[in-house]
Amino acid sequence: MVTSLEERPISAAVIKRLPRYYRYLQDLQNENMERISSEELSRRMGVTASQIRQDLNNFGGFGQQGYGYNVEYLKNEIGKILGLNKTHNMIIIGGGNLGKALAGYANFESRGFVVKGIFDANPDLVGKRIRDIRVMAMENLECFLEENEIAIATLAIPKQDAQHVAEQLYAAGIRAIWNFAHVDLDLPRDIYVENVNLIESLMQLSYRLNKKH
Repeated sequence: MVTSLEERPISAAVIKRLPRYYRYLQDLQNENMERISSEELSRRMGVTASQIRQDLNNFGGFGQQGYGYNVEYLKNEIGKILGLNKTHNMIIIGGGNLGKALAGYANFESRGFVVKGIFDANPDLVGKRIRDIRVMAMENLECFLEENEIAIATLAIPKQDAQHVAEQLYAAGIRAIWNFAHVDLDLPRDIYVENVNLIESLMQLSYRLNKKH
């Protein structure tokens, strides 16, 4: 039986690895592999077999001694843990280049993340269509959220606007923000914020290159 996150605290490091497990298992399923040992999965992923077993044991284990893991079953169970068996309606705040790129990423929908609305404060962008979604003015945001069940809001806006917009989203009932603005948001503890900082990621890559040379 899978233990829920609410019943048993799971470390952030384990949660961060779950999507990677899911991706590798999806690739294995595409290769028509029916089962795999933790050792073979370890070789493919570059994670120790003991780490894999320890991570999965947080949710019940899923493996059988002498058999390993059923690829389809394990992928589906990890998908349930990640909530991929549900549909998550999203909005994107920001219709610029980044917002367009995010809205145009078709793989979101294949994982259950559906973009329902795009908003921007720039009147030159309002009314234009991105993947058949008309960009709406920020003035329409509150009404849109009242009329639609939106789970996640994506911030693809300049950092100087992010805090105010995030507070507006929180007041409207949003409790999950995917934040691409290069700023740490100061929000109540009952909202989940996932920060994606592209510049910091590049800086880490630069560090590794600098250290090598």
